[in-house]
Amino acid sequence: MAEVLRPEMLDISNDTSSLSSPELLHVLAVDDSMVDRKFIERLLRVSSCKVTVVDSATRALQYLGLDGENSSVGFEDLKINLIMTDYSMPGMTGYELLKKIKESSAFREIPVVIMSSENILPRIDRCLEEGAEDFLLKPVKLADVKRLRDSLMKAEERAFKNIMHKRELEANDIYSQLKRAKI
Repeated sequence: MAEVLRPEMLDISNDTSSLSSPELLHVLAVDDSMVDRKFIERLLRVSSCKVTVVDSATRALQYLGLDGENSSVGFEDLKINLIMTDYSMPGMTGYELLKKIKESSAFREIPVVIMSSENILPRIDRCLEEGAEDFLLKPVKLADVKRLRDSLMKAEERAFKNIMHKRELEANDIYSQLKRAKI
């Protein structure tokens, strides 16, 4: 009779590289103002985030590969945990970028935060209704960034635990099937 494999002996991959690392969140920051770009980049880096900055919504779409052209990075290498974008930019607004991201099957689950120096309630409501995670008034504060980071890390941790739990259940199921089959 063949040896019965216990769940811990089964070759269920524990490779979690496809899961984002809760230690270093990757944020795509979009702002046409160089001063605001540098400021948000600094806040994010101080908050232990990896940051990619671009100067327009069009460049953000290019980076993500959503412009119909080739992405600046390989899609399989691209892991963005959060997109923070200015609302008022020439060419394409942050709201329009939000809509394009939420229409994308590859990126719709990525939280998008809109930033603006204008506190216009209908604009804020429209962005939140379209799926924005949050709407921050400029100047963005370190506390805002830390709150977002902590919230994302908790969500990432929950997702990781759910996947690991699912793998454990699958391993137990395989173990039970093998045991019943007396393999």
